[in-house]
Amino acid sequence: MLNKLVYLRGVASTATSGSPFVHHYPLHFSLRFCTTTSNSRAFAVSYLINNFGFSPESASRTSTAYNICFRGREKPDSVISFFRNRGFSKPQINDMVRRQPWLLSCNLCKRILPKFEFFLSKGISSAEFVNLVSNNPSVLIPSLKNHIVPTYELVYRFLQSDVKTVACMFGNSFFTGGYRMARNVRVLQENGVSESNIARLFRNRCKAVFCSTDIVRLVEELKSLGLDPSKSAFAIALIAVTSLSGSRWKEKVDAFKKWGWSDEAVLEAFRRHPHCMLASIEKINIVMSFWVNQLGWNALDIAQGPKILGSSMEKTIIPRALVVQHLLVKGLWKKSASLFTPFAVSETRFLKKYVICFKEEKCQLLKLYQEKVSVQGKEEDSAACTSYQNVNS
Repeated sequence: MLNKLVYLRGVASTATSGSPFVHHYPLHFSLRFCTTTSNSRAFAVSYLINNFGFSPESASRTSTAYNICFRGREKPDSVISFFRNRGFSKPQINDMVRRQPWLLSCNLCKRILPKFEFFLSKGISSAEFVNLVSNNPSVLIPSLKNHIVPTYELVYRFLQSDVKTVACMFGNSFFTGGYRMARNVRVLQENGVSESNIARLFRNRCKAVFCSTDIVRLVEELKSLGLDPSKSAFAIALIAVTSLSGSRWKEKVDAFKKWGWSDEAVLEAFRRHPHCMLASIEKINIVMSFWVNQLGWNALDIAQGPKILGSSMEKTIIPRALVVQHLLVKGLWKKSASLFTPFAVSETRFLKKYVICFKEEKCQLLKLYQEKVSVQGKEEDSAACTSYQNVNS
């Protein structure tokens, strides 16, 4: 804004001074300039309509908004040829132009080609690069020297992989922004957030974290809840508090409270497993209904093991619950044993601890378990069970 004011003040000063240029050529110059600009703009509007399916209204707005002007077809045609020669399909080019119309009038040699060369030097194939650019052409907007290269180096520091870094950059719209990402990374490090946690945030493409204007307060609040910045749960908690609006957070708290949880229970569950606040309200209700109404268990048990909310009903929760129920009926379940533990362990651990070790019930438990495992996971589970039978026979 300041630059614009300075420029306008300078123009006004020049117009009222005795400039020989303005004095001798005012009318001729202004008419020629207006005519040239008008003709260039009109051709650009026509080009957008005829080649990319813009409506007259949207073509006019786009041409003005992006300052797209060219007298003939040579300039925009050269842009299209540039992308086509590098493997972009016609639908991909059309989509890119509609999303980033400035491409039609940019200087290819200065603005686009160096960026292509930079990313391709990182070991990704041309075909992969074409797909990445066509899916997120906005990555081509910022300066290579001032933004893309330093951003790449920052992300690479944590991911230690060119392929992952390129994918991460093209998968995040916030990489086209300003300095905020680097600042937020610095804040996380200064507050003890581990490098592995920051890498996790990059892998999960957490725009809300890296674009947050309130990252210091968020980190301090999570630390005050007892969450350890060096632990993986801290990164998940950051994702949860930044990605959910206040109203959406309240809706999820209310969903838990509907099943008898208190505010303290919700907070404790969040401390134990922050993933629980990322579960949809529908998933919360489905799991709670099965746990309480079908199994007859206490909803507060899940507050002690909220990880279950991230598990598949068909592949994990239902088949494991039936095994636990069978053990309860047969009196094989220890009174001191936790009900949520069977849902938190790995498949291998579950089979070993809750199925295979009960020799007299093993066949019945395997049958009960396998009958309820989804079709997708059936063969894998059967192979795992067979392996365990062989080992323990």
